[in-house]
Amino acid sequence: MGASLQLWAGQVLNGLVLGNVYALLAAGLALVFGVARLVNFAHGSVYMAGSFAGWFLVSRLGWPLWAALPGAAFVGVALGLLIERLAVRPYRRSGGIAPLLATLGAGMMLDSLAEILFSPNPRSFPAVLPSTRYSLGPVSIGPLDLLILGVSALSAIALFAFLKFSRAGRGLRAAAQDFEAAQQMGVRVERVGAAAFAIASGLGALAGALIGMYYNFISPSSGFEAGLKGFTACVLGGLGSVPAAMAGGLALGLGESLGVALLGSSFRSLISFGLLLAVLFLKPEGLFGKRGGGLERGAAVGTFLPLRGAFKPPRSLAIFLAIAALALPLVAPGPYLLQILTGAWISALFALSLSFVAGGAGVMSLGHAGLMAIGAYASGLLTLKAGWPFLPAFLASGLVAALLGSLLAFPALKLKGHYIAIAMLGLGEIVNQVILNWDALTQGAMGLAGIPAPRILGLAITSARGFYYLCLIVLLGGGAVLAAFLRSPLGRTLRALREDELAAASLGIGPRSYKSLAFAIGAFFAGLAGSLTAHLYTYISHETFGSRDSILGLTMVILGGLGNLWGAVLGALALTALPELLRFAAQGRGLVFGIILLLVLRFRPQGLLGSE
Repeated sequence: MGASLQLWAGQVLNGLVLGNVYALLAAGLALVFGVARLVNFAHGSVYMAGSFAGWFLVSRLGWPLWAALPGAAFVGVALGLLIERLAVRPYRRSGGIAPLLATLGAGMMLDSLAEILFSPNPRSFPAVLPSTRYSLGPVSIGPLDLLILGVSALSAIALFAFLKFSRAGRGLRAAAQDFEAAQQMGVRVERVGAAAFAIASGLGALAGALIGMYYNFISPSSGFEAGLKGFTACVLGGLGSVPAAMAGGLALGLGESLGVALLGSSFRSLISFGLLLAVLFLKPEGLFGKRGGGLERGAAVGTFLPLRGAFKPPRSLAIFLAIAALALPLVAPGPYLLQILTGAWISALFALSLSFVAGGAGVMSLGHAGLMAIGAYASGLLTLKAGWPFLPAFLASGLVAALLGSLLAFPALKLKGHYIAIAMLGLGEIVNQVILNWDALTQGAMGLAGIPAPRILGLAITSARGFYYLCLIVLLGGGAVLAAFLRSPLGRTLRALREDELAAASLGIGPRSYKSLAFAIGAFFAGLAGSLTAHLYTYISHETFGSRDSILGLTMVILGGLGNLWGAVLGALALTALPELLRFAAQGRGLVFGIILLLVLRFRPQGLLGSE
């Protein structure tokens, strides 16, 4: 009994320590959202930068801890000001989801810069405090635990005092309550927005330094998941309130720690994202928030509606390009070009499915790679374990992705605005974590190896030319089917929903049913892309299809033009060929992709070929 009490008391302490770090992250996100009505997806990258800043100041420059922590926070403040000036302010009047995507691009750039400066390899944070433990009844607490609890408490008190008593703090609260009224009353809203980003990023960087010390581990890839954890805490408590968001951080830390004690450490992220979806579906305003104080309920794709007519190539040009692609293997100098284009055709099929869902129905599916993972595992398991031939398994992969994707997404489709984008991102992470933890079916972290090569009409497809033709034919067929859907009455109905859901509903169109159908169609082709990926590489794991792949697919779609199928193919070709040109600087690809995303959003938001 005593040992059990000590174990659970230790888990509660761990939960409180982690919860305080999540509270710092959530406070920053809530502060930015209150002023800018923006979900800042670069916040996790600032957290990562803070962890590296703290490590560098301590291990390389020899700074004492009392100076290194404020130094890390100062780095976060500087980054926050840069993000606000370069990746938020230019897009503030764009509307729709453009500012959110701009912060995604800024986060990609920060992550890539960290890999360039420090290498992609994780590093150990040097021990700066003694490892002594003090017993307080059943609880064993150390100096680092006390430091994190103390710094978090002092930060919360300082933030409260700033917002309550300072002139700048009153300006922040006024802008959060009514941005336009505050502007009319003489509040310098641009300065207020910059201050919100500076304070939020300082808190995020401080949290990164503290958690790096706590786990003795930092990595350039840690920011994205940390940002999602902070956002989960924010939604859990309530986006409209900084205190509620911080309370959500404490609740998330405790829930994670107790869940890990029951289920194991590999379930930590699954618990977090499960809580995120549960709150979004059941109480979107959060446990402690007020109804109407959360994310706006407008359309999530407003900035991508066509500013000019979309480019539609004449039928003769389309036929010529298809024939040229089919004839290319006959004149290709070697298999290398065919291998690159094979990957491009799979990426294009994935981008087509995402463009259909996002551009056709207005559902910003930020977790779309999860559907690709479902299709890949369905096809791999059916051929590897059940002995199915390739073609039935290939078709089944699309059907399974459509069925499971629709069932998972159906509750999220009642949401609107940024809510649905975040819910889709959470769904993608849930799929990834289920694949990781369902060892009996997916083999967990080991992945599926030895997936057989496709065999059609008795012929095994193992050559570069064979895979090229297979993927190209599937792409051409999928593009033709999706184009037919968009030209049909269904396509016109979906576009009506995208442009004005309220007006469409007043005409008797059921938004949720039509969105579910569009999502199922897009999921089917994403599943086919996953199947092709599995059989091309013969090995897949939960790391093969992550949120970064969803964001890369979305970048392809935006680059070409949302809802424009030709644009999706062009975007996939461009962003698949570009890494080959950057093979000498592989760690800089994220930087280039982030810059491309920001430039397209700023100067050509309708995409290269126009939105449709």
